[in-house]
Amino acid sequence: MANRVVRLPLVGTGLGATLRKDNWWIGPAVTFAVLSSFIAYATFRAFENNFFSYGPYLSPFYSPYIESKGFGISFLSPAMLILPGPASFRFTCYYYRKAYYRAFAMDPPACAVGERNPEKYNGERKLLLFQNLHRFAMYVAVLFLVFLWHDFYKSLSFDGHFGLGLGSLVLLTNCVLLSGYTFGCHSFRHLIGGSVDSFSTAPFGKLRHSLWNLVTKLNGNHMAFAWSSLFGVALTDLYIRMVASGAIHDIRFL
Repeated sequence: MANRVVRLPLVGTGLGATLRKDNWWIGPAVTFAVLSSFIAYATFRAFENNFFSYGPYLSPFYSPYIESKGFGISFLSPAMLILPGPASFRFTCYYYRKAYYRAFAMDPPACAVGERNPEKYNGERKLLLFQNLHRFAMYVAVLFLVFLWHDFYKSLSFDGHFGLGLGSLVLLTNCVLLSGYTFGCHSFRHLIGGSVDSFSTAPFGKLRHSLWNLVTKLNGNHMAFAWSSLFGVALTDLYIRMVASGAIHDIRFL
């Protein structure tokens, strides 16, 4: 007898139909709220175009700083020039695809839950075909990390003298989280060892194997780094904004 595929019946049909008894909707709802809030905040800060630096501190939304006045567009800010770079990396990220497909497109909203357009998904073959450019977006993200780590280095200089403030530690934390997220990327893991059949015979095999093991560990926590680094970027910008506006005072340790 030929094997038969048995599908469990849904409770009713259409969007949200399921036999699941757990609160499956909490995950997509939280994802929708967090990503919407981040997009709204980042958009506000990009248009505000103020309070983005204080002393040696520079907001990650404005790094690297590119003067926008020469473009002749009144509302164009430096943040608008650079945010598409890191945004493209997150938007095409394999983990974030699952997260926002469920939260925004509801296609499907969760495992074993009725979707919005059953069996009609073809996004990454048509409308979202550019998702295949994720590897190139990863190269851009690595480049931005260079600028961010340089910003941290500059944050240790106060009036030409070595110093350490709370803002420096905030910038350092942001760099660490973003590095964990970027270097734990599936595309970076493939770049390190995905094309190698045998590390023992590959050029620099021992070094690549060690790096591949490290990246694999980061990759295992990719979701955690994806969310913590998102909060890290927003909170770093918020801290610098509050210090620059005089709402709070930076704490100097050295």
